[in-house]
Amino acid sequence: MLSFLTDMITRAGDICLAEQEGLTTDDLAFKNRKDLVTATDKHVETFIVQQIQSRFPSHGILGEETGRSRTSGEFLWIIDPIDGTTSFFHGQPYYAVSIALEKADDIILGAVFAPALGQLFYAQKDRGAFLNDKRIQVSETANFTDAVMATGFACLRAGHEHNNLEHFNRIVPRLRDIRRCGSAAVDLAYVACGKLDGFWEMNLNIYDVAAGILLVTEAGGMVCDFHGGLLFPENGIVAANHALAPMLVSHLV
Repeated sequence: MLSFLTDMITRAGDICLAEQEGLTTDDLAFKNRKDLVTATDKHVETFIVQQIQSRFPSHGILGEETGRSRTSGEFLWIIDPIDGTTSFFHGQPYYAVSIALEKADDIILGAVFAPALGQLFYAQKDRGAFLNDKRIQVSETANFTDAVMATGFACLRAGHEHNNLEHFNRIVPRLRDIRRCGSAAVDLAYVACGKLDGFWEMNLNIYDVAAGILLVTEAGGMVCDFHGGLLFPENGIVAANHALAPMLVSHLV
């Protein structure tokens, strides 16, 4: 299944690269005033769904754009065709295709491909995490003052009154620096390979983070919710190494 996944996700990324430069406002639709979707999002998801249905017709699928199909069975593919659509539409490189596979509610396979960056992350349960076929691990940073972290603002796009700004203002002055790429999938992948020391965000969906969760845990990191529990992403999501994650949680409650 891994070779099937990596081949499929790189082909999906090729679609993104081929279509990004030609996008116009005619290719846009809006889920709400700030949350956009492009024709390429739908094109990529259709491609991925067709590939899965052709190879594994009994498997369930949960896609950001097409919803859930085939609800019975133990296998479920979780798809975000373009995580970071705003970056994608604006010609920026920080977007990714994200695909995970659950077996009996346990994520066993995941990949995040950032085609404009040439970075393919993948992981198998109990077999480690990799970037372009090189094994990766989370950073060893143990102090907040030495940490570079990332976050996002899906809560603001959704117009929620309770949002991430309070957390942002509390946490950022304690860090070395902050990054804002606009893709939770990329942020989690970067935590997994040590390019970032930590990540937190609220108001995400499982398709935003499923593959990234496996990447971080297989790279030796910790994933939890804003209370240190396992109700993520519903109660927010935190990802870091085992030293920083509890510190990050302590600033979120």
